[in-house]
Amino acid sequence: MAATTQVQREIERKYDVPGSPFHLPDLRRVPGVADVDDQGVTELDAVYYDTPDHRLAADRITLRRRTGGADEGWHLKLPVATVRDARDEVRQPPAPDVPRALAGLVRSRVRAADLVPVVRLRSSRDLHRLLGPDGAPLAEVCVDTVRAERADGKRAAAWTEVEVELADGGDPALLDKVGERLCGAGAEPSDAASKLARALERTGARTTGTDTSASPAEPGTAAAHVLARLRAQRDALVALDPAVRRDLPDAVHQMRVATRRTRSAFRTYRKILDPAVTGPLGDELKWLAAELGVDRDREVLTERITGRIDALPRPLLVGPVRGRLRTWEAARRRGSRGHLVAVLDGTRYLALLDGLDALLADPPLRGKAARRPAAGALTKAALKDHARLAERVEHALSLPPGHDRDLALHEARKAAKRARYAGETAIPALGKPAKRFVRRMKDVQSLLGDHQDSVVSRAALRDLAGQAHAAGESAFTWGLLYGEERAAAADDERRLPKVWDRAARARLSA
Repeated sequence: MAATTQVQREIERKYDVPGSPFHLPDLRRVPGVADVDDQGVTELDAVYYDTPDHRLAADRITLRRRTGGADEGWHLKLPVATVRDARDEVRQPPAPDVPRALAGLVRSRVRAADLVPVVRLRSSRDLHRLLGPDGAPLAEVCVDTVRAERADGKRAAAWTEVEVELADGGDPALLDKVGERLCGAGAEPSDAASKLARALERTGARTTGTDTSASPAEPGTAAAHVLARLRAQRDALVALDPAVRRDLPDAVHQMRVATRRTRSAFRTYRKILDPAVTGPLGDELKWLAAELGVDRDREVLTERITGRIDALPRPLLVGPVRGRLRTWEAARRRGSRGHLVAVLDGTRYLALLDGLDALLADPPLRGKAARRPAAGALTKAALKDHARLAERVEHALSLPPGHDRDLALHEARKAAKRARYAGETAIPALGKPAKRFVRRMKDVQSLLGDHQDSVVSRAALRDLAGQAHAAGESAFTWGLLYGEERAAAADDERRLPKVWDRAARARLSA
């Protein structure tokens, strides 16, 4: 993302008011507010951009170019699912066209469609700052008199609304207190997601987006549940795309999980969805997961080795251990972020998203199996994956410790993940039994995942030891860490029979 990009999290609430002018109540009577600083009226002029079918508005996203006020320029507002009333506002300086960085952040929604002006909003903003006893800002309250005009000039509308935005680090409880005062003065909580949504509604523009929420399958059938699962994962891919581009914590991991859950569903429910259609999409999902894994696997590996180093007593850190790890990690990281963004900008990835949309809009259902009641069909599919896991665990445990067992345990881990995902799909139909099944499968997956991390770490430690030796450094610490990882893997293998015994008794019932 460009160096001039700024990101600010806003937590705000909007209120409709009965008319203009609207007189604010005395907000100094709000508990915790010591004074109100009147900042006067500012004229704002903003042009909002979207696709012709308003895909951004449908997903509660706004992209605008504003003049006037202290924050002139381009603003992209993205919803924050984990924080109530919050959106992340990504800003770029004034420019004639949509900045490339912002266009990238909405590409998973926009795809090949054009971003065009859809609405122009001119607002008179009467701004008031709420101050605490120490004079620090607590929140801003704006009374906005808005005039909206569609880009085609055919319809216009006007209204007045109030926005209350929390200051950075402010207490969200203040929003409730201010809201009570505003409602007492006649305001009402707004049901509009944004000014853009309100403008589109009041000027008669249709907001269609790319909604595929209506299922073509009969409610309560196996197909309906499987399609709901796939729809949720498609939505996760689309929503996580901008978070991955912004390099937000855990975003790559969560996006990779969504690709795996989707691909796993294709394989588990082959009797419900035609594999001739899902197979090519599954191959593309495997490709995307591998591309996402370049950064994620490096990140997890570095964290694991760093944790091992941090746990060692200082006398056992012989040589420039941390510096060697940083050098090794930097060499692996070089160019990986740029490559990942290029993947997300590429036609192959966008074609994959289009393919998932097409599948959900017209799913390749396989007749009788798709129409069966969900409980029985999903139970049967999950137990089949459970039996597959049992075969792989028992095979791995029959092998002596070493390379072949490591490979077999890795295959068992993938089977555990698939069984777990099948259980997750069955939860809406089966409830608690499916939740217990998922917990047991997750226990096996976690244990085998730790074992695989140890296998990968040992390979990395051998590499680090070789580099240290070639540079004339001591390889003692790397050898010590290798021994710790080997012991950890052996402990996982000793624990596996007990963990598997509990998972083997996991049962589902329709």
